[in-house]
Amino acid sequence: MKKYQFNQSSVAEFILLGFSNFPELQEQLFGIFLVIYLVTLIGNTVIIVVICLDQSLQAPMYLFLQNLSVVEVSFSAVIMPEMLVVLSTEKATISFAACFAQMYFILLFGGTECFLLGAMAYDRFAAICHPLSYPMLMNKSVFMKLVTFSWALGFSMTTVQTPWVFSFPFCGPNEINHLSCETPPVLELTCADTFLFEIYAFTGTVFIILVPFMLLLLSYVRILFAILKMPSATGRQKAFSTCASHLTSVTLFYGTASMTYLQPKSNYSPETKKLMSLSYSLLTPLLNPLIYSLRNSEMKRAFMKLWRRTVVSHTV
Repeated sequence: MKKYQFNQSSVAEFILLGFSNFPELQEQLFGIFLVIYLVTLIGNTVIIVVICLDQSLQAPMYLFLQNLSVVEVSFSAVIMPEMLVVLSTEKATISFAACFAQMYFILLFGGTECFLLGAMAYDRFAAICHPLSYPMLMNKSVFMKLVTFSWALGFSMTTVQTPWVFSFPFCGPNEINHLSCETPPVLELTCADTFLFEIYAFTGTVFIILVPFMLLLLSYVRILFAILKMPSATGRQKAFSTCASHLTSVTLFYGTASMTYLQPKSNYSPETKKLMSLSYSLLTPLLNPLIYSLRNSEMKRAFMKLWRRTVVSHTV
């Protein structure tokens, strides 16, 4: 594999502009984002703990959800603290090394999430469309392979892409017109020909984002056909509602991420790019696990059991 040498050129640190064009909104946005971040951390942590402690939830469906919550907590922890700093200071700087690290982990957790969501859709497809064969189609061994595969692909993509971006020379200016060190806004500051990288980035985005999304859509189409054959109208309505929630959430994530990364140097305005970034970096970590868990009776039962146990232990 080609070795990339970091080339800092004249840039030793970057300035994250955030929403500096709207200084009157900074304080309100800080409060809103802080609340979302705390709810995201608490909600996902509760899901991780509940699944760990309840033996009845040690099935692939819930273990996938637990892995998704780990990814969402990590994704938020990489982006949100720095975003809050940007909103609370007039001139938020980030070192060259810290920017590299942030980009690395954004790509790692984002790529891993893409494949995890695809694996979760396959799990639901196998459970609903092939219930009798489900124990063979999705046993612990298959689950471990899918999770390992998701993390390995996220890691391999990141390990190539991030060093490549930072091997380009940065001659100035050093102002990143974004909320974090994501690839597209950082790439705009390079003073070199990035044509080959953009071809790689396009190909990688198709593989990492669009392929899992298409597999996910195909899985849900099959699931919806299976739901239509259900004899109970109540069951059909509940299943449709659950599938619609899942699809809305993952479409938000895949759609905005693909629009951002399919064209690293796109013609979208900086403000549009920031809003798209917020949808997959802020909203999906909050919504995804909550939608998956709040619409699941077993998760709600396990949570209430843990809550009662906690309350009793504190009152005794």
